[in-house]
Amino acid sequence: MSAAQEQGGGRVALDEKVRAEIDDWVRRYPPERRRSAVLAALRIVQHHNGGYLTVPLMDAVAEYLDIEPVSVYEVATFYSMLETRPVGRHHISVCTNVSCMLRGGEEILAHLERRLGVKAGESTPDGRYYLKREEECLAACCGAPAMQIDHVYYENLTPEKVDEILDRLERDDG
Repeated sequence: MSAAQEQGGGRVALDEKVRAEIDDWVRRYPPERRRSAVLAALRIVQHHNGGYLTVPLMDAVAEYLDIEPVSVYEVATFYSMLETRPVGRHHISVCTNVSCMLRGGEEILAHLERRLGVKAGESTPDGRYYLKREEECLAACCGAPAMQIDHVYYENLTPEKVDEILDRLERDDG
């Protein structure tokens, strides 16, 4: 599903469903703090655009929230959960910070690289998976080693558990 409709001249307008989802976030803030919804808006637009953001989409978010485009670009390029280039459909993040490293996070990352045939920061040739660059921390230290796939946490991982998770995801994808 697309996040926007072409308006001509490279401009796009956010579609009705995307605007409704963004409005749900905008309502959580005082009217003068609309810009507080920018992170949520970008996440929503990214989801509806196949997993990444484009400059015209970021411009549409800026226009919709009535903020400067540069404020949107800053957020889009700062947060690791936002992508500004096409990547695989399923985003995989593996924590390799201290707690996870001590409990096998680097082994989990190496296992995923072998299984998927890509290095961290790359997408699989079929476009199914994107193995994100190293994550500083996923805030799941008690369940180390941990990873996220599409923002769903998986903890206390072993290579076998990783294989089970990927096998289930592949079955669900059909």
